[in-house]
Amino acid sequence: MLKAADVMTKDVATIRSSATVAEAVELMRARDWRALIVDRRHAQDAYGIISESDIVYKVIAYGKDPHKTRVYEVMTKPCIAINPDLGLEYVARLFAQHHLHRAPVIQGELVGIISLTDILALSDFIEQPQSLLLEQQLQAEIKKARAVCSEKGVHSEECAAAWDAVDEMQSEIAHQTAEIIDRTAFDDFEEFPESLKSVDA
Repeated sequence: MLKAADVMTKDVATIRSSATVAEAVELMRARDWRALIVDRRHAQDAYGIISESDIVYKVIAYGKDPHKTRVYEVMTKPCIAINPDLGLEYVARLFAQHHLHRAPVIQGELVGIISLTDILALSDFIEQPQSLLLEQQLQAEIKKARAVCSEKGVHSEECAAAWDAVDEMQSEIAHQTAEIIDRTAFDDFEEFPESLKSVDA
C-alpha cells in the first residue's frame, strides 16, 4: 500500500505569517507553486497554509492591496497535516471529508506537501485498486484460518485468533466500501465445518 511519503512533493517552501501577500505571490510565481506552508513561530505552534485560492478569494476578490495585506490575514491555521506513513486511501478520504486540495506532510517537522495532483498522478490505484488487494488478502486469510483450525482444532485459541484476523479484515473492507456485513466468513465456516476436510494445508 502506498503511503503519503511515496507521492508527496519534497520541494516545499515556508513563509512567515507576517510576510505580505505580495511576497507570497512572488515566491509562488518563482517556483510555480500553488500553495505555501506558513511557518511556525515556535515548536508548539501549528503550521498554516496559504493557497492561490486564498489569495484570489480573500484578497483579489475584495480589491485589497497585496502589499499591505499580511499572510496571517488570509491563511488557514491550524491546517490539517498528514503523517508521511498514512496510507494513500486514508489521505484521499481526509481530502474528501475536508474538501482539501493539498496539505503539509509533517512528522515532527515539515517534510513535504501532498496534493490532489500528487495522489492522482503518482498512485497506482488504476493498476491495483485497494478494494481488489484487500479482497485478495481476505481470501488468503480465510484459507490460512481454515488451515490453522484444521491443524490445531476448531475450539483452539489459535483457530479463534485466526478468525479474529479475518473478521478484522472483513470490517476494514466493509468500511472501505461503505457496505454492511450481513454474514461473515466465520459464520459460513461455523455452518459448514466439514469444509475443513477439503482444505489444502
